[in-house]
Amino acid sequence: MALGHEGARRIVVDGTVYRWRLRRRPTYSQALCWSPCTYAVEHADSPGTTLVVTTEQPHLSNWLGGVGNPVLPSDVANAIASALRQGWVPTRAGSAFHLDQSVGFSTLP
Repeated sequence: MALGHEGARRIVVDGTVYRWRLRRRPTYSQALCWSPCTYAVEHADSPGTTLVVTTEQPHLSNWLGGVGNPVLPSDVANAIASALRQGWVPTRAGSAFHLDQSVGFSTLP
């Protein structure tokens, strides 16, 4: 599963270049604050396994006015480092690697 180039942002972590993308519009479930915001990361030069990060906050464009914070590049860098420690190999082909950071997510806005 490869990320589209449009809307993907570049980030460098420990000398390795990655691309990450957050959906501009929330999914139906995210729009109703039933599920948290997610974003995807892949190796920029040799995309293989995609990292899917589930945050602990609602998507900023949710329909219920749930308050969240923007996903910052520092958040993405921390998630990449955490996933690498947990065994994510971004250049190896395979199913998506899921990193769940939604411990504090509440379905109530």
